[in-house]
Amino acid sequence: MLKNDSHTEILSIWPEINWIEDGSLREKVTNVWAVALERSSLTLDDLLTIPFTLLCGPDLQVTFMEHKRSVVHIAKAAGEKCNEFYHGELPVNMDTLIAGAILADVGKLFEYIRDAEGNVVPGPYGQLLRHPFSGVSVAERYEIPAPVLHIIATHASEGDLVKRTTEAHLVHHADFMTFLPFKDKFKL
Repeated sequence: MLKNDSHTEILSIWPEINWIEDGSLREKVTNVWAVALERSSLTLDDLLTIPFTLLCGPDLQVTFMEHKRSVVHIAKAAGEKCNEFYHGELPVNMDTLIAGAILADVGKLFEYIRDAEGNVVPGPYGQLLRHPFSGVSVAERYEIPAPVLHIIATHASEGDLVKRTTEAHLVHHADFMTFLPFKDKFKL
């Protein structure tokens, strides 16, 4: 168990964690973010100010947390609509979906560092292991269930080689539909 002040900090940037109905899963998700932040060279304030991707350069104004939270909101809305309209033929486990969306980019806390000038850049760890791998690694330590680990592992292009669950598809598309327009805008 981590310190309560760590939990309070995480919940201050991730109020969506409270959407997870399963108390045990909610606690585990909070713990993963708290540990990742403790081990990262980034601070809580960095997450509220750094751009959500380094690929678009310094002109991008959307922060890491703005992007991450929007992905969770979009994935949740999509999951709710699947459950509403598809008569149980495409059931979405909302706790799995929300936990996976919240944890999808937790590995970026290991991928990025600050350079000598204070700029956020990919670090040596991030140059060798992308965030889906490091995210699964830290989440597994805190007994995050396999369906949520699957979302972390498959939310990015690494997941294009495996069969995704419905929840993983929803998180993947929520993530990419809020990234690709920026990619096009910045002509990457």
